[in-house]
Amino acid sequence: MKIQRIGIVGGGLMGSGIAEVAARAGSDVLLSEPTQELLDKARQRIVASLDRAVERQKLSESDRDAALGRITFTTDLSEFEDRQLVIEAVTEDEDLKKEIFRRLDDILGHEEAILASNTSSIPITRLAAATGRPERVVGMHFFNPVPVMALMELVTTVRSSAEVEAIAEDYAANTLGKTVIRAKDRAGFVVNMLLVPYLLGAIRMYEAGFASARDIDTGMKLGANHPMGPLELCDFIGLDTMKHVADVLFDEYKEPMYASPPLLTRMVEAGMLGRKTGRGFYEY
Repeated sequence: MKIQRIGIVGGGLMGSGIAEVAARAGSDVLLSEPTQELLDKARQRIVASLDRAVERQKLSESDRDAALGRITFTTDLSEFEDRQLVIEAVTEDEDLKKEIFRRLDDILGHEEAILASNTSSIPITRLAAATGRPERVVGMHFFNPVPVMALMELVTTVRSSAEVEAIAEDYAANTLGKTVIRAKDRAGFVVNMLLVPYLLGAIRMYEAGFASARDIDTGMKLGANHPMGPLELCDFIGLDTMKHVADVLFDEYKEPMYASPPLLTRMVEAGMLGRKTGRGFYEY
């Protein structure tokens, strides 16, 4: 099966980014949000990103218009019936994701349709169990910003069929142009299992007064050749998302390196969420 019609549930940073990349690659994209207000914001986000690509001469105006024309916006999940691949990209809430998977399992009319989650931390097996087609469920974890980041983690379970794995990998690599790595179905997969302890370690270092936020970030950018310092990256991810992912990993592994530092908890409770509020480690 060659993927031509995809659906994306959730139009936040990740969902809108996936929609943009898929549309630019020529796919017929259907994107959903539960309210018209959220749907309008998703469309504005995509338009702004496409316009930036035009301004930077990475995309022609005609290609921008063609890409936007390939995206349909809806508040009605029942319109996903004809989709060959649906990628769930809502917030990291396991119960919400399971409910969406249950609904999509009933809606999708194509018996070969594939269900995927963009989760960054939740084991795919748990989500697949909410469906009657666990062999057709995989994880497709993209990275933010999706139009820029080249990586996609393909997460497969013991129930995922080899055919589905091959189709998902082919679509990500040969249609979307992503570099695909494969990961076993353990919370955090490859990148976040390694990245989260590093980011939390930087927060603990700052909390202990060992170094300033700017010096920690500058040290890792110039000393390790990272494009972004760890505290800057935490702000970019969103501190609420950072804490949620850390909590999922700690619940799964019970390893102290995944435990949220008290400072992170205090900042989230105070509404200091990094990029989402403009208040993060440099303003603390």
